Amino acid sequence: MSSPSSAVFADQGLSGKAKQTQSSPPLALVVAAPKPGPKKPLRKNAWQVAPNLLVSFRYAWAGVRYAFVTQRNFRIHTFMGMAVITAAFLLHLAAIAVAVLALTSSLVMILELLNTALESVVDLTVGQSYHELAKIAKDCAAGAVLLAAIASVIVGGCLLLPPLLSLMV
Repeated sequence: MSSPSSAVFADQGLSGKAKQTQSSPPLALVVAAPKPGPKKPLRKNAWQVAPNLLVSFRYAWAGVRYAFVTQRNFRIHTFMGMAVITAAFLLHLAAIAVAVLALTSSLVMILELLNTALESVVDLTVGQSYHELAKIAKDCAAGAVLLAAIASVIVGGCLLLPPLLSLMV
């Protein structure tokens, strides 16, 4: 490759060496710059993209509705959380205690939503077949919900039992 005219890259052979041709002009390596313009997110494979914030909230609420309708445990956590918050107001607990109870109850519900999402993705991936890693993923997600529920019961007991016991005495 002594001169540019002798180094013409017309075709790549199987050996990886460039073939040289005398009749064709030398080719230049051209790197095309990206066209300027508004950048769009790379979501070519997204099923649905929310065009605005309101539609995004609708999609999120659809997920909560789905979990409430299809997941018994989500309904249990929802009703228990409502009962705990109602009891906190009836017992005239301090605002910080109500906030802590609301946060711990919400955490359980959030983890239940994530558990439902993970189970759906695992089921989509493995279908009707059994796979040990799918079992581990599902069990770990359910374990996270269980630990949050236990912590929520402990927090609820610490904050609700003293006022309840004082009412009985």
